[in-house]
Amino acid sequence: MSVDEERPRVTVERDGAVLLIGLDRPEKRNAADLRMLRELAAAYGLLDRDADLRVGVVHAHGEHFSAGLDLADIGPRVGPDGLDAVPEDGLDPWGVRGERCRKPVVVALKGVSFTLSIELALASEIAIASRGTRFAQLEVARAILPFGGATLRLPARAGWGGAMRWMLTGDEFDADEALRLGLVQEVVEGDPLPRALELARRIAEQAPLAVQATLRNARIAVEEGERTAAAALSGELAALMSTEDARIGVEAFLRRERARYVGR
Repeated sequence: MSVDEERPRVTVERDGAVLLIGLDRPEKRNAADLRMLRELAAAYGLLDRDADLRVGVVHAHGEHFSAGLDLADIGPRVGPDGLDAVPEDGLDPWGVRGERCRKPVVVALKGVSFTLSIELALASEIAIASRGTRFAQLEVARAILPFGGATLRLPARAGWGGAMRWMLTGDEFDADEALRLGLVQEVVEGDPLPRALELARRIAEQAPLAVQATLRNARIAVEEGERTAAAALSGELAALMSTEDARIGVEAFLRRERARYVGR
């Protein structure tokens, strides 16, 4: 077995309540083979179920976030039902198959960030990009279609024409255009990871059950409509008000101290 075959494709590192998830196949510009997809899904599963973890940060080792799918490896594995890339203990990072991760994810994009990179940003809560990042949703140039959520989410994010301009041509665009489209929320000079980690740590300081409830209700509004989300608000609020974190928050406010939430 070669060193490449033995080494994990995805690194997992804890930074307090933040889980850093790193794509680690730099010699292939982090192109995703089945092994990488399954390891990434397993990392999302860990983030979702570990009560000590509150936020995920997805980043990349090397110069590039990801050149997209390793079609030589993935192509033969795609069957009539698509691609089975989620292990039993994992979650689909793109939120297309099965349940989505209940905790927020921040993505740090750089270098070549093609296809699945864009779709991972669309499935995440916040995306930070280096100014030199190159984007392309180029599946049509490979005789396939985006199947990680771009057709579902990019029109809503960028508008119909904005999405079709890039999905139907496969053309490259830069970080400033990604910001204009709403694909990324900030563009930074140099490495985007420090800023992504800064935001993740800021989120991790907040009451985790409240963060998850906010994320859950916002997703309901987008996926099921505003009326359905509005109907769930009272129940969500009542449940949060009965938590230990709510008591901690009130006491910290009265004492003018920073609340240290426990997630209960």
